[in-house]
Amino acid sequence: MGKIYTIANQKGGVGKTTTTINLGAYLAYYGKKVLLVDIDPQANATSSLGINKYDIHSGSYEALLGNSEIVEHIFRNPRLKLSILPASPDLAGAEVELVNELGRENRLKQALTPLKAIYDYILIDCPPSLGLLTLNGLVAAEDGIIVPVQCEYLPLEGLGQLISTIDRVKKAVAPNLDVRGVVLTMFDSRTNLANDVVEEVKKHFPNKVLKSIIPRSVRLAEAPSYGVPISIYAPNSSGAKAYKKLAVELIKGDGMKVAEG
Repeated sequence: MGKIYTIANQKGGVGKTTTTINLGAYLAYYGKKVLLVDIDPQANATSSLGINKYDIHSGSYEALLGNSEIVEHIFRNPRLKLSILPASPDLAGAEVELVNELGRENRLKQALTPLKAIYDYILIDCPPSLGLLTLNGLVAAEDGIIVPVQCEYLPLEGLGQLISTIDRVKKAVAPNLDVRGVVLTMFDSRTNLANDVVEEVKKHFPNKVLKSIIPRSVRLAEAPSYGVPISIYAPNSSGAKAYKKLAVELIKGDGMKVAEG
């Protein structure tokens, strides 16, 4: 059975979407069947793969509302050998439409669980908030949360709130919820602060910090504007090499074989 991981952090600009797209691309590169799930109304993960969010008439919004089978909304990218359940701005209304529905926090989990038999990895990209969409993402994270943390002071300050949120969700609706790993992003080895943040995060999440650290990279920032992941845009860049290592680390940590696709 495949793994379902949610990439989450209520702080914006820490690399959630960048991690979802590029980790997913390298998991596919190593022969894994990958589905990316965009549940952010901003639809940045969708746009990062060259899909116009305003042209989406079938995606995560429809899947959350249970209008039809989820497989009908999945887009396959043959070039990248991965698939995506895209988002559209309509998702902004989903929280209001679901607010009075029974089991509203389980909608995404119910939709995705059958797909574990099809995909090796399902990666969910959440909004930078703690609303119903993110709650659905956390509940659906059957195999854990991957937390990107930017190596700067303010993102570090928000870690306590994130830990508190995870604990509340765990107690209320998802008793098995846990952090699979913390990914340190936008690391600048030239600054003392970045190194201090690394040590502080390790204190917050003992034995959870992944070894592969993502450097600050202009190429990583540029790639979405071309509608491709870093593996296509700049495969020899420092950011590409870091996400490539991260994919290998995750695959091996999950007890799977690394085979180039």
